[in-house]
Amino acid sequence: MRTLLFGPNGQVGWELRRSLAPLGELIPLGRHEWQGLRGDLTDKDAIAHAIRSLRPDLIVNAAAYTAVDQAESEPEQARLINATAPGVMAELAREQQALFIHYSTDYVFDGSGDRPWHEDDPTAPLNVYGQTKREGEEAVRAADGHHLIFRTAWVYAARGHNFIRTMIRLACQRDTLQVINDQHGAPTGAELIADVTAHAARTASTRPDLRGTYHLTAAGETTWHGYARFVIEQARAGGAPVRVAPEAIEAVATDAFPTVARRPHNSRLDGHKLETTFGLKRPDWRSGVARALQEMDISHTQGRPD
Repeated sequence: MRTLLFGPNGQVGWELRRSLAPLGELIPLGRHEWQGLRGDLTDKDAIAHAIRSLRPDLIVNAAAYTAVDQAESEPEQARLINATAPGVMAELAREQQALFIHYSTDYVFDGSGDRPWHEDDPTAPLNVYGQTKREGEEAVRAADGHHLIFRTAWVYAARGHNFIRTMIRLACQRDTLQVINDQHGAPTGAELIADVTAHAARTASTRPDLRGTYHLTAAGETTWHGYARFVIEQARAGGAPVRVAPEAIEAVATDAFPTVARRPHNSRLDGHKLETTFGLKRPDWRSGVARALQEMDISHTQGRPD
C-alpha cells in the first residue's frame, strides 16, 4: 500500500509517520518541496499535482488550521486549509480509487448538554474554526468517495508544546494556579489517534461499506482542572520540582480567561461506533497522559520543560 501523508510534522502527523510505515511505502509531504511536489494546503493545484503524480492507495490528511482565536480574523485562510483543501483531496482520492482519511473536531458541535456527542447529532459550531472544520467534513462527504472522518478533541503529544508542558512549567514556578473547570472532555494522545488510524486503514481499505464519520478520543472524561491536577500529581511523583500544592490549584469558570473565539463546554465524544466497527477498546485518558509524561522525562525539568 502506498500512503500519502499531508501534515507530517504536526502532533498527529509525526505519530502517523510511525504507525503508517508498516502498511507499505509512506510518503510524508509537507509544505516544502519534495521531488518537485508540495503538500501546501493553500495551493489546490499543488495538492492535485501531488496526488495524481504519486497515485497513492491511501491519503491521510493530518494538516489543519488550528489557531482557534486567530481564525476569527483569518476566516478565508482557515477555510482554504480546513475546508477547500480536504474537499480537493477527497475528490482526487475518489478519482484515484484511494481511501481518504481526514480529521475533524468536537468544535463542530455547540458544546451544550452533558452527554457525549454521537456522530449523527446536529452540528452547530460556535466559532470560525469549528465552522471551517464542519465545511471540510461536508466537502469530504460530498466527494462521495471511500473516506473515514475521525473527530477528536483535546489532542496532545509528548513532542512539542502543549497543555501538559505548560502546566508543569507553571507548577514549578508558582505557588497557586487557576484552571478552567466547566469544560469537559477526554485528553487524547496523538499516539492513540495514529495507532487507531493505522488499524482502521488496514480494516477499511477493502471495505467501502465502513466509510463514514467516527469519534476518536480516549475513554473517560475530565475537565481542564482535573487534567491539570493529574498532570501535576504525576509530575511531582516523577521527581519534578513542583511548587504548587494540589489544594492550591483553583477551579475557575471559562469566563475567567476571556478568549476571542467561544469554546464549547461539552467536548465529550461517544466512541461506541468506533469500538464496535473496528473491534477496539479505547484506553482511559489517564494512561496516555501518564505515558506521555514518562516520555517527556519531566524529572529533569527546572520549571522550563522543553
